[in-house]
Amino acid sequence: MSSCGFPTEIQNLFDKRFTYNKQRDWHLPAASEILSSDHKEFSRFLALKDSLNQVKNLLSDKKLDAWHQHTSFTNKAGRIVSEVRRQANAELCTQAWCKFHEILCSYPLLPNTALWSFELNTLHLCEAPGAFISSLNHYMKTQVAERCDWNWVANTLNPYHEANDGLVMIADDRLIANTLPWWYFGPDNTGDIMNIRHLEGLQKFISNMSSVHLVTADGSFDCQGNPGEQETLVYPLHYCEVVTCLVTLGLGGSFVLKMFTLFQHSSVNLMYLLNCCFQTVHIIKPGTSKAGNSEVYVVCLGYLGKEAIQGHLRKMIAHFGAEVGPQSLFPHQSLPESFLQCHHDCCTFFYKHQTQTILENLKLFSHMGSEDKLHLDFLRDSAISYYLQRFQIKYISRKNWLVRKPRVGCSFNMRWVGSRNRRTDTYNERKQREARTWPEKVAQGYFSSFLEEHMAGNLGRGCFLQGSSNPLKHEDWYFLQGQRLSRIQSSSFCDTELLNKYNETIEGCSEGDPIASLASFSCLSCQLQPAGDVVLSLLELAEDGHQVLVCGACSFFEVLQQRQLSSGFLEFAPLHLPISVLHDGHPVYQQQLISLILQAFQQLQAGDSFLLPLPSSFTRFTAGIVYTLCHCFHVISFSCPVSHLTHGTSAVLLCSGYQPLPSSALQRLHELQQLVDQLVSSDSPHQVLEFIPMEELLKGSILEFLWDLNCAIISHSLHVIGLREHEKTLSSTVQVSEHPELK
Repeated sequence: MSSCGFPTEIQNLFDKRFTYNKQRDWHLPAASEILSSDHKEFSRFLALKDSLNQVKNLLSDKKLDAWHQHTSFTNKAGRIVSEVRRQANAELCTQAWCKFHEILCSYPLLPNTALWSFELNTLHLCEAPGAFISSLNHYMKTQVAERCDWNWVANTLNPYHEANDGLVMIADDRLIANTLPWWYFGPDNTGDIMNIRHLEGLQKFISNMSSVHLVTADGSFDCQGNPGEQETLVYPLHYCEVVTCLVTLGLGGSFVLKMFTLFQHSSVNLMYLLNCCFQTVHIIKPGTSKAGNSEVYVVCLGYLGKEAIQGHLRKMIAHFGAEVGPQSLFPHQSLPESFLQCHHDCCTFFYKHQTQTILENLKLFSHMGSEDKLHLDFLRDSAISYYLQRFQIKYISRKNWLVRKPRVGCSFNMRWVGSRNRRTDTYNERKQREARTWPEKVAQGYFSSFLEEHMAGNLGRGCFLQGSSNPLKHEDWYFLQGQRLSRIQSSSFCDTELLNKYNETIEGCSEGDPIASLASFSCLSCQLQPAGDVVLSLLELAEDGHQVLVCGACSFFEVLQQRQLSSGFLEFAPLHLPISVLHDGHPVYQQQLISLILQAFQQLQAGDSFLLPLPSSFTRFTAGIVYTLCHCFHVISFSCPVSHLTHGTSAVLLCSGYQPLPSSALQRLHELQQLVDQLVSSDSPHQVLEFIPMEELLKGSILEFLWDLNCAIISHSLHVIGLREHEKTLSSTVQVSEHPELK
């Protein structure tokens, strides 16, 4: 026990810090030498890397869920987040929130209040879900005496852009959804910071700020597939974060950058660059950061200004992007020995702490006695008291939150929280599974869960979307354009893990026998809802004497004629393309869809019903169409699966009780059609990504409706494709076993 009343172990946990002792000979080489030579590693640092990886390899046979549960218990700071959330009423209180609060209280990141002129401007890169911003807001409201005009701008991979990989994005958009005007996603709408056009656009976006006082960069991505090379894999992102900071940060400003191990030549050079561009550079491993991982934060204070490095910046910007290239940032010989020794001391310091933690956790994983558990409980309670006291955690009322009262919902669907990262395998098992071919995956049970789900024909039954009585706010529509989608990798309107499995299935099947249409497959165990029953159920919702307008599926129209029912029929020929990972994101499909809707509106009369087959509603564009229908029909439902569907569709929207739109809203839809037609006919590299503001698509019950619709579509599609693939596998096995040479 230390003199201040807290265990030494806890004090050490919060004192993992290193400061570079800057020397006079630390200065940048000439701009002409930047990125002019091939990289060359430093042997002294590679020895540390190899040693650390040998320790990490001891974890390769550990079940991920069991190991995570164990390290969560042994994490001495593991109870701090929940206690801060409870005692301080902290908004969006996460581990990142607590880490950044710790950094704010440890270093003078913000300028002296006497110099602020009551203005503070901050830029937050790779910021989702926004914990650094909410943490800074809490700090400002509780620990800064002077009140100032705080302006902030944030960037992250756009959680609403369908081409972004859902597995590398943060699912939690509770803050983003309610503060969208403050988030910059770039001219292509992806939010990809490693795009030079993003950097150019960002400079314009923040041009109204007098000066940027603080830049934070908390970027990373999942490296569990190759944890030993995390540093190399993440380097292009770190490079772009650093260059973005040096271009945007004001004189005297501060920079906080998340990094990991610092052994590779790329990291060594970045650290030298930062030491030459800032007055002081510190490395901190926050106590609230899991002690066994490689995460550290680089804290840079006192920016010397971009004017002194204009030539260097021009050359670094020329190499900006995901592919930085093989060249070393600086020639090997340009780094002074005094810096290399200082950096080696830094790396050794954090290497010792990390390896010690891993080995301790391994020892406790093999055997943890009752005394060990009692001691860990004592330390975890002590860590809470230490954190609250040292970092002066104070209560904040909700009226001081960034989002006092949410205006909209979010796509952060609580039914699926955590499902995408719920891994139970070991690293070795994961690598073995990745090496399997598609037929091997099918044979070893890839579709097992879906083959067991013989649909009862009730997916979507009872799922209704009540039409909105509020008029369409068409004056707020903005036709957002972006780079053409090449594939749908994520959607705000369905579970990312399920969509990922669907895409993998489509691509796996396409290697040998492309899936032309789901309509050619069937399952005798599934009770498909017949086409006529769909129409009859729709007629039950419709008022007497009103017609049903059917589009795209001739079989529906034939059933209506056979039963002598009052009906209308609208010809609509969908895309005759194989099922692909582009789903409903094809520009030509969008062109046909908006054209179809406008044709339908011309024929529909008040009280009529409308039947619309859909392949899916993953994109913001198609979701916008459903949103529009919600505003002009009394009730909307869907049916999936259904027999005799139009080619390329998986479900049918059932819309009842038409209410004509105002002429001004129809005019905006015609303007949308003209823009879509123009982009398609000119073979433009852009397409319309969004026309209903995302804030509107996240309101009310439409989000839940779209989740249910897309979940039903994917589940049924995987079920039917799984039967096809399973039958192919069985057929192949039979053919092999009957081969004459094998008898």
